[in-house]
Amino acid sequence: MHSQAGKQTGKQATAVGSAANKAQATSECQPGTLKGTLDSAGTSQAEMNHRGTFLKVTNTGDETCVISGYAGLALEGAGHTAIKTTTRHGSTYFATDPGTHPITLAPGKSAWADLVWTTTGADTAHAKYLQISPTGSNSHSTVTFSKDLDNGTLSLTAWSPEPPIND
Repeated sequence: MHSQAGKQTGKQATAVGSAANKAQATSECQPGTLKGTLDSAGTSQAEMNHRGTFLKVTNTGDETCVISGYAGLALEGAGHTAIKTTTRHGSTYFATDPGTHPITLAPGKSAWADLVWTTTGADTAHAKYLQISPTGSNSHSTVTFSKDLDNGTLSLTAWSPEPPIND
């Protein structure tokens, strides 16, 4: 079972629903101003051979910007060797995909995505690191990710203003 240890206080980011003109006034987040990390957000995502955590991307720049869509991901093994990675976009075992929509990030604010993998032992990939490209560009953060996962396959939701988790 997954549980939420505590509710997030305040919004981490603001969704820009139908205010398209406001989104256009704010520029797209540039890869160099975003830092990707892994964060449990106070929840446990482990059930029926599924494991998960959240991707968190933080605006480290000086200006408000907009992000949308899905992060780019790549697994690395020992010595940062590339591992064949398949990323499935959409709902995960633990979260419904919020769909792609613009999220406005003020400096220091974050957006979230749910990251899930399975551990049944089928063609196990032994990852040591995960590359996170918040905008899908070549610019990325590399984080420690010592996980065994099936077939090098990851499931990922779109960016969301709060950690996307089904209650």
